Amino acid sequence: MKVDFKAKQREFSAYIRDPVNNPIPADVKQQRMETYRELFFNNISSFLSSNFPVLKAILNDQQWFELSQDFFTNHPCTTPYFSEIPEEFIAYLQNERNKETDYPFLLELAHYEWVEMALSISQEELTANSDSFIKNIAKNKISLSPLAWPLVYQFPVQLISPTFIPETTPETPSYLLVYRGIDDEVNFIKIPPITYRLLQILQESESISCHDCLAQIAKESGHAEPEKIIQSGLQIVKQLATKNIILGGLRV
Repeated sequence: MKVDFKAKQREFSAYIRDPVNNPIPADVKQQRMETYRELFFNNISSFLSSNFPVLKAILNDQQWFELSQDFFTNHPCTTPYFSEIPEEFIAYLQNERNKETDYPFLLELAHYEWVEMALSISQEELTANSDSFIKNIAKNKISLSPLAWPLVYQFPVQLISPTFIPETTPETPSYLLVYRGIDDEVNFIKIPPITYRLLQILQESESISCHDCLAQIAKESGHAEPEKIIQSGLQIVKQLATKNIILGGLRV
């Protein structure tokens, strides 16, 4: 008899994803199907565990299993690459997951953990800034390293652990900078709002003069003495340039 391969494939995968609501394929032994299912699910669950260790740690075993199973069952992954599964998990939490009993910071914490992995495997490469550039940075155009991501979260995700689980949204958000340095190590820094705004301006501009960037910051601050803001900002720019978070451009 001619077999509809696509139909059989859908039947096979439906059971593996959700054996509760889909029948086992009639022509495959149950033990074999259970082996396939366990292999697929354990691979996904293991990959999630290794990429979201804090998220896993704050959930009990049943909660983690339920979350992993819900993702495995209901999210239609569009990538064949294991390295992109964490990004699919973020999309699932953002667009599909809707459970009132979840922690309100679930998505933010997962995103925070995903960022480290994303930066660690990025193919972008850096060239260290020269001492001369840093010394004369006020006269240069500057840009943000593609391996530096300014982030803002409503919850202090960098502090969340099994011993610290915030129950309410703090009054002030957490501003963070995550970056990969020349040594390929991923680092996390808590930054003040003004530094976040500076990096945001650079993120929105391909290249901007250091002076124009700081002048914009000073104008937005509404400070009575904008030159003080510019001088303070210049020191921040130099500090970030020494870490190759802010990179050079053309001399202006």
